[in-house]
Amino acid sequence: MYKKIMVPVDLAHADRLEKALNTAADLARHYKIPICYVGVTASTPDAVAHTPEEYASKLAAFGEAKAKEGGFEASTQSVLSHDPTRDLYKLLTKTADEIGADLVIMASHVPGLPEHILTSNAGYVASHSDVSVFVVR
Repeated sequence: MYKKIMVPVDLAHADRLEKALNTAADLARHYKIPICYVGVTASTPDAVAHTPEEYASKLAAFGEAKAKEGGFEASTQSVLSHDPTRDLYKLLTKTADEIGADLVIMASHVPGLPEHILTSNAGYVASHSDVSVFVVR
């Protein structure tokens, strides 16, 4: 089976990720696989955190809470980007390789007109990653 699950997390919209988070937790519990929650942040302040260090701390607290709640092992990885919107899918693909994840479970959004022209982040990761990707809508 799998050895490590990576779950991209947007802390600003964590409430919209419940289905993907629950899917990952169920697999982690069932197969005794650790999860690494990955968040991408900028060096500039935003609604979630004022600094990258504060963001990393909040992400770590999020991961600890999910692990305790779900009964599985978890870690976190905060990734710094100058432009998270532009770089997100590339950084997620790169981070999956760096942390040794062999399964990525990520939430999708309801597709609209832009997705018919541009690739979505989940679509890019699924198309360009060397690991299995489970996109949860």
